[in-house]
Amino acid sequence: MDRPRIARSVLGCALAVSACLQIAAAEAPPSQPPHAATSAELPQVVVIANTPLPGLGLPLNQIPASVQTADSSDMQRQQTLNLADYLNRNFSGVTVSESADNPFQLDIYYHGFTASPLLGTPEGLSVYVDGVRVNESFGDTVNWDLIPQSAISTVTLMSGSNPVFGLNTLGGALSVRTKSGHDDPGTELEGYRGSFGRRSFEGQTGGAAGNFDYFLSGGYFDENGWRDFSPSRVVQGFGKVGWQNENTDLDLSYTYADTSLYGDGAVPENMLDFRREVSYTPDYTQNRLSFANLTGTQFLSRKLLLSGNVYYRRLSTGAGNGNVNDSYLESSYSGPPLDCSAPAASLAALSYCQPGQNATSRVVQRSYGIGLQLTDSRDLFGRSNQAIVGADYSDANDTFVQAYQYGGLTPERLLVYAASAFNDPTVISLTGSNRIYGIYATDSFSPGKLLHFTLSVRYNRNRETLGGYSVDTDVADLGAGFGEPSPLSGDHTFSRVNPAFGFTVTPDDTLTWYADYNEASRAPTVIELGCANAAAPCGLPNEFASDPGLAQVVARTAEAGLRGSLPGRRLTWSADLFRTLNSNDIQFVATAANAGYFDNVGSTRRQGLDLALGGEQGGFSWQAAYSFVDATFRSSFAVSAAANSTADGNGNIPVRPGDRIPLIPRHSGRLVLDYRAPGGWQIGASLVAASGSYLHGDENNANRAGGTNGTGAYISGSGRIGGYAVVNLHAAWQLADHAEIFASVLNLLDRQYATAGFLTTSAFNPNGTFIPSPANWSNGNAISPAPPLTFWAGVRLRFR
Repeated sequence: MDRPRIARSVLGCALAVSACLQIAAAEAPPSQPPHAATSAELPQVVVIANTPLPGLGLPLNQIPASVQTADSSDMQRQQTLNLADYLNRNFSGVTVSESADNPFQLDIYYHGFTASPLLGTPEGLSVYVDGVRVNESFGDTVNWDLIPQSAISTVTLMSGSNPVFGLNTLGGALSVRTKSGHDDPGTELEGYRGSFGRRSFEGQTGGAAGNFDYFLSGGYFDENGWRDFSPSRVVQGFGKVGWQNENTDLDLSYTYADTSLYGDGAVPENMLDFRREVSYTPDYTQNRLSFANLTGTQFLSRKLLLSGNVYYRRLSTGAGNGNVNDSYLESSYSGPPLDCSAPAASLAALSYCQPGQNATSRVVQRSYGIGLQLTDSRDLFGRSNQAIVGADYSDANDTFVQAYQYGGLTPERLLVYAASAFNDPTVISLTGSNRIYGIYATDSFSPGKLLHFTLSVRYNRNRETLGGYSVDTDVADLGAGFGEPSPLSGDHTFSRVNPAFGFTVTPDDTLTWYADYNEASRAPTVIELGCANAAAPCGLPNEFASDPGLAQVVARTAEAGLRGSLPGRRLTWSADLFRTLNSNDIQFVATAANAGYFDNVGSTRRQGLDLALGGEQGGFSWQAAYSFVDATFRSSFAVSAAANSTADGNGNIPVRPGDRIPLIPRHSGRLVLDYRAPGGWQIGASLVAASGSYLHGDENNANRAGGTNGTGAYISGSGRIGGYAVVNLHAAWQLADHAEIFASVLNLLDRQYATAGFLTTSAFNPNGTFIPSPANWSNGNAISPAPPLTFWAGVRLRFR
């Protein structure tokens, strides 16, 4: 189907939805409670949204899964920077990997599955904002800088491979609902200053007039960063207008973001020991988002609710990745002799002789879609029942262009662009599309007060096409394809039916037992399909080279647990056991520090448990949690990791069943304390702890510091990072009815630790000077250091 026909189809469906809502509004009985159609927007912890689109939800004791929730007041109290920051500090089962080393580009791991903004990361969590899946079409990435925290009303994290939430829900689904003027009236302003030149301002206002309501929020964040060349600038805006009566709720929202984020990433440990703030080769990302979403709910009868949405999303991303040139003095070069002291007479000479390389790229992702959902809450056989059927369609079109810039390196490891007619060659020009169709159904049946059963199923079908060309950039191929463009095309279709079944047992209102089994799938993305040939590895952001097929990932999860509380929430507790087996798992297999390819590596497994205990008494509340996550490969395969002491003469290491997946700590925990003291004081503290993990490049867990690889190269890195425990503080004081001051301290004890990194080759001395001969480059750990002690304070004004 061509694009104009698709656009007409979507527009026709949108008009049909609007017509249905208007007709139903005239026919629906007027006996609904006030604003019943907006019930899904209210920030509740008892009723949980069990589908992507707004619906009636289910009581928590009928959800057969681990569920964690938070609202805007929780995030404001802790003064978190963004949603990812809040998840890391509070939700059990969550750990963070700061691969980019930017506070707005965190990799979030939940039960060993990832939601990350970095291309090349195997994504395993689905993220929804007001019913729209915001995993980007190009690589299923999640950009936390594009979700304004000031606009968030509630957030829910649900465990497992729930098929209702569609693609990427391998380990869990994160659902975000935004604020509205009806539920969040008044005006609020805040500003603060802090360490490393940090400054921020946020404002929001909302209200209602009759059936209409509005909400507006905006924010500006700017800091220099604590490391060299690590500034961040974030501009965010959100607006929503709504109309509602007793049976109908319509909301039109618009999100805008313009961000510029620099990340220094991982640095060799010997350079960090010399100077902690050092940068290796800085990277930057610039995002600009426009996102419009129209949602509606309509009661067709007292127990029949129709929900729908239509959205358009456009994201333009520019990126620059500083690298040490992989082709510099390439030992496999077999062409004519090159004089590196003379101006480059060809692209081959430029690539061979220059030690520095910047990969600059731009990707534009345009997507639009529509969803419809019908919820029937009528009894079945005289027993409580909720049946939901839904369908959705999305169409994404991506364009990607990448170029290489070659040159020398400054003492700060920045590129000195080499003036040459051969410089800045385009190495990839790609267009891709992804059309996803989904149909789902879920039914929750309660034969009595003790038992509640849930049965779900979803059918997904998506077709991905790509076309364009890529250029061979390996100087070892001179005379055999170097510098030559190769056509790139592909047409892939993936489809699957995913089922789920679960039940809860509720002996009384304070205790719930649950168990479930569910399946979900993830189709390879455009970026993975375009970089899946081991013989033609790609750079990141990716330099596509071929288009072999990949199989879709299928996750099968079994889960069991319990949760309960004492009256008044004086004590709450929960325990959850989970086991997820992925088949045809897709991993990015590194072949160099900044290159590799995607491949199906067989099976992987994540299993473990979460334990949580908390309570409230007077003005004091507390929450303690512990998680164990055992994430392992379950199939044998080979990875290129020349900096590993067990690498053979070709630079490969064998990965075997039982080897642990890198960067996923087995043990993690957190303790959160809050106290509302007399005199308008609110004081809190949190402890976040995690055990050590293996680095990328040590997938076989067998590297040994002090050993030599198959070529005799000395390996100084351990291939591991240690555990950590970080203490954070926050406080606020109510000065007057409309004003308060607040302050936060992160990493109170100024711990030096890392959450990400890889085992790789370094081209620099500890003092940062370049080593001219690749034969003298060292092999060791490169890690992303976490921020040191950080402080900020500010003022907040509220007018209701």
